Amino acid sequence: MFVKGSIDELAIFSGPSLFNDFKSTSSLYQPELSRFLQYSKTFFDSQHYTNNGPNTRLLEQRLAEFHQVKYCIAFSSGFWAIALTMKELALTGKTEVLMPSFTYRRMADITAWVGLKPRFCEVSADTLAVTYETMKPYINQQTALILGMHPIVNCCDVMGLQQLGKEHHIPVMFDAVESMYEAIAEGKIGSFGNAECFSLHASKLLNGAEGGYVTTNDEALASALRLKRSYGFAGQDNCIMEGGLNAKLNELHATMALANLDELPLLVAANKSNYELYRHLLSNVKGIRLLQFDECYQTSYKTIVVEFTDDWPFSRDETVSFLNAERILARSYYSPALHQKKMLYPVCDAELPLTDYLSKRFALLPCGDFVNKDDISTVVTFLRFLSDNAKQIKAQQLVWGKP
Repeated sequence: MFVKGSIDELAIFSGPSLFNDFKSTSSLYQPELSRFLQYSKTFFDSQHYTNNGPNTRLLEQRLAEFHQVKYCIAFSSGFWAIALTMKELALTGKTEVLMPSFTYRRMADITAWVGLKPRFCEVSADTLAVTYETMKPYINQQTALILGMHPIVNCCDVMGLQQLGKEHHIPVMFDAVESMYEAIAEGKIGSFGNAECFSLHASKLLNGAEGGYVTTNDEALASALRLKRSYGFAGQDNCIMEGGLNAKLNELHATMALANLDELPLLVAANKSNYELYRHLLSNVKGIRLLQFDECYQTSYKTIVVEFTDDWPFSRDETVSFLNAERILARSYYSPALHQKKMLYPVCDAELPLTDYLSKRFALLPCGDFVNKDDISTVVTFLRFLSDNAKQIKAQQLVWGKP
């Protein structure tokens, strides 16, 4: 394991990087090639490459069973899964989608794209997620949809948001792109609200290279989404719905997702092992708190999120810069928050002091299929080096003019 001998060897001060290859925070799991090719033979032999092909249908069937729901509708991306579901569920005549500001950086853009207006709310400091209590004060006469966002670690207040929607007669959908494998006391994620949306992007737990899907128990919603993803066609050249577009999942991506779905238990086991190593090593690093997964219920251990507390000698952004220079692709966690950004479209004004505070404290550390235990040890050793040499590093920053 390569370690730094002095602060002059820090890559941010033009020293050699710790890693030759970049260490990502994404899953990037690769299935056995033979398994991928075996699934590929199905669509290749039938010459059915898209338009609801055999592997897409099989994937939808298996994911519906996995999430314990009646319907699964596959899309070409998580973006279209969310956008078309949002458009379909939003109450007619209402204009606002209620969502946290401390979430995915493009969620407000998706909302604006479908012609609605984001209204941002606070999250819980304990879970970094929305709850009944954090959302309720923001409900108003223009609320068209409640958007529950599962955070990267654990889940939001699923039952509370369902209750909030019921009390105000507002549909509830969940962005569950980070929670494909998760469960709560009442059941598996995917079976709650009016619908839940997932991603098959290579960075997510279930890697389809690209793609997304929606789970629901609502037959009418499922039928509408199937039409919307296929130009609104019901049969050849028979367009029965306006607003449809090409958002179908093709067979190559369905094949990749199927091969990875078979190997999902192996990935989760590897994730757990890496998470436990991080938990052990970081327990001895003052000023860094690992967000711990709730192991009472099924969880994927997919992503490593840490908080840099007041005892850590650098800001979160400084620390991410140090790590990135070493080819450790740490990322700021949902920063800047959505209400802190300038938008090119109307948004509801929001003052969210807790979100402002939280958005400066958290980061993602390397994990996934291309990160091994030696890599994790090197990352944590480097963080400890930063802490142990903080005074000298700060002095050198002034000389170099580094932030």
